Amino acid sequence: MNPVREPVREHAGVAVPDEPAAPSIVVITGMSGAGRSTAAKSLEDLGWFVVDNLPPGLLPTMVDLAERSHGAVPKIAAVVDVRSRAFTTDLKSSIDGLGARGVAPRIVFLEAADETLVRRFDSVRRPHPLQASGRVVDGIAAERELLRDVRGEADLVLDTSRLNVHELRGRMRDFFGGRSARGPRVSIVSFGYKYGLPVDADLVVDCRFLPNPHWIPELAPMTGLDVPVREYVLSREGAQEFLKAYFEVLQILLAGDEREGKHFVTLAVGCTGGKHRSVAIAECLAAQLTDDGSDVQVTHRDLGRE
Repeated sequence: MNPVREPVREHAGVAVPDEPAAPSIVVITGMSGAGRSTAAKSLEDLGWFVVDNLPPGLLPTMVDLAERSHGAVPKIAAVVDVRSRAFTTDLKSSIDGLGARGVAPRIVFLEAADETLVRRFDSVRRPHPLQASGRVVDGIAAERELLRDVRGEADLVLDTSRLNVHELRGRMRDFFGGRSARGPRVSIVSFGYKYGLPVDADLVVDCRFLPNPHWIPELAPMTGLDVPVREYVLSREGAQEFLKAYFEVLQILLAGDEREGKHFVTLAVGCTGGKHRSVAIAECLAAQLTDDGSDVQVTHRDLGRE
């Protein structure tokens, strides 16, 4: 059997082994019952090497193994959760250690509303890993507190309360299925304030300063995706000035996020019901950012609920 030869490069006329290329690494974490396994399966389908329930302290070992594969394992996804009891301390230490080596893991944090998590645990008839002798809600509260700092440092926070399995897989494909043309990937979510704020938003824009097409009889049945509604919203006083000013702010913010190595930004655009104004403004912002070279996806969270 021939020995495996490491790739070589020349330095001052002398052949020396190439340094192993650092793999891309994603850490999937978050609330139990929020869809970590589904998110991991989505990345596996996209060609990532996925490890479930990896103790945080083994993250550097996984990176070492991937580097020694010389490109055979270019993308690693690790599901890390509270089943590892030294979770928070070990995870921070491991990520800091990787950062010192020039490897920057992307952290994906999945969460859901308490009532959604309770319903999911009830449906599978399994206890929460932290509930001990208490109730499921006690375990959820303990886990949410334990994960508070991790959530704050996550690159991408996904609220799965209103997502089914197929929709969550779609969101993961949107974020990881390709490479961004420039800067962070931008997810724009239109929503209705009457249904609550999106908890995973990095930035929130309120469009309720514009007149509501709901009160125009011929426009009320339509949505912000329809041309008459879009033209009405965008022609109101202040609409164009707002879009111009906010787009300029976004350019500054996204450039800063790119310098800081942030991979994902979620922008929420809200109006009363999430049907007219927020949809039209979200679509317009998405078009402007796409034309500017950003990688953008748009979701209309509450469209069809009225």
